Amino acid sequence: MAVICALGSSVLLLTACANADTARSSVAEAAQTESPTGYPTGSPTSTASPSLTEDQAERKALIPMAKVTWDKAADTAVKEVPEGKLVDLELKRVSDEATASPGTPSPSTPAPAPSEGAAEWEAKVAAEDGTVHRIDVDAVTGEVFRTQIEPDQDADDKRELADRLREATQTPQQAVKVATDKIKGTVTSVELDENDDQQLLWSVDVVSTDDWNKTTVDVDAKNGKILREHVDRD
Repeated sequence: MAVICALGSSVLLLTACANADTARSSVAEAAQTESPTGYPTGSPTSTASPSLTEDQAERKALIPMAKVTWDKAADTAVKEVPEGKLVDLELKRVSDEATASPGTPSPSTPAPAPSEGAAEWEAKVAAEDGTVHRIDVDAVTGEVFRTQIEPDQDADDKRELADRLREATQTPQQAVKVATDKIKGTVTSVELDENDDQQLLWSVDVVSTDDWNKTTVDVDAKNGKILREHVDRD
């Protein structure tokens, strides 16, 4: 009986030790695979940087393609129209329309149209009577590859635009300086426009190359004061 009792005690002791070892092993494995926050500690997670939106990605791709700045493109476009004044300028990609229908070559620097998808400055320049000419400037070479009179302009449209230009005492260059003094970045668009309050303004788009967001700064075309700022994070 003593022997049997001794053997029984040994078995119970071994079983208890085995259970304790198993429990310790399970706790150790849990500690290795899971942190208090629920993430594995053996392979720390990395915080993924947010991806760019479609518009941000397009700005990131397009802006470095342009070797000609907005002011150089504006000067080139305005020279194509006698007594011309800039109304609108935008950095964009060459469309299939420009390559399929090149319009009238520039009389000063005729040049072939860039390939579809290349960077261009599309300008609109008004003559003294308000007639708008579209001037396409290669954003890499700075050469004009297309010029044509905008269709569907009636006498009232021309007169209204000519009046706006006479009222705009601030030049696009002055408006851009106001905008870029406030917002650092690359100018991608300048447009003479009116807001809902019928205030005449220069709308200037500035893109930050840090995050590729676009900020539109509306500058009063008469006194140079900033009327509005809007950040497009799309």
